[in-house]
Amino acid sequence: MASASVGAIELDYRRQGEGPPLLMIMGMSGTYDHWDMRFLELLARERELILYDHRGVGRSSRAEAPFTIAELAADALGLLEALDLPSVDVLGFSMGGMVAQELALAAPQRLRSLVLASTSAGGARSAHTAPEVLERLGGAMSSGDRQRALRAAWEVNTAKPYSDDADAYERFCAIGAERRVAMAVVLLQMRAIAEHDACERLAALRTPTLVLHGTQDMMVPPANASALADAMPGAQLQLMEGAGHLFFWEAPERAAELVLEHLHSNSDRRLAAAEASRSH
Repeated sequence: MASASVGAIELDYRRQGEGPPLLMIMGMSGTYDHWDMRFLELLARERELILYDHRGVGRSSRAEAPFTIAELAADALGLLEALDLPSVDVLGFSMGGMVAQELALAAPQRLRSLVLASTSAGGARSAHTAPEVLERLGGAMSSGDRQRALRAAWEVNTAKPYSDDADAYERFCAIGAERRVAMAVVLLQMRAIAEHDACERLAALRTPTLVLHGTQDMMVPPANASALADAMPGAQLQLMEGAGHLFFWEAPERAAELVLEHLHSNSDRRLAAAEASRSH
């Protein structure tokens, strides 16, 4: 664990593994400990992972005023500058996928490739969480019963039969107990998500992109994955059959395999282009 100064704020970050850097951007109400440890271990065999907490989360600076997804992307760019990383691969999950989109649009020269996981382009044309899912989650969160809230969050973020896995749920609860994210910060994140709309701008992106999504995602409906891939020239779409929002918890081996395949493929293309340029 370490801290980096990014403008007026401090971002808590962690580095893990060896190889080309992969910046990993977590979603709403999550900390960098919410990445599944097996998923991280597999990626870290071939990449140096740069994990960090958003403003208002964990040991990063407090967040009391509203912020936008673009401002969170500026935080991520500031972290790259603080760590002297001129270019990286980026994996963004859920809200973190929105941050990754804004990062790619603002500084495309800093991204070698992009993985957008369980996310959407936002805006009126995106497919929203079903009302019954929101009612279930909202009712549990407003009940004052923390265990009920945790269980509801787990069950809408994972698909059966994985949601019945007692050991996995225990790990999820342990992370939530040790690394709580204040409800005030979650509300600020929700506001930023509601205002995000990159749909019309994504056509300008030329960053090699993989869109990953679980077919049983209740939080961000899978229709968003197809719309996102269609909006980005050359983007590849991979659906995780039977998986929910937290597909990298449910199928960490397959998820890591798909991410690394994408990173390797892009590295091969870059190397081939460099060799062709030298030959001329």
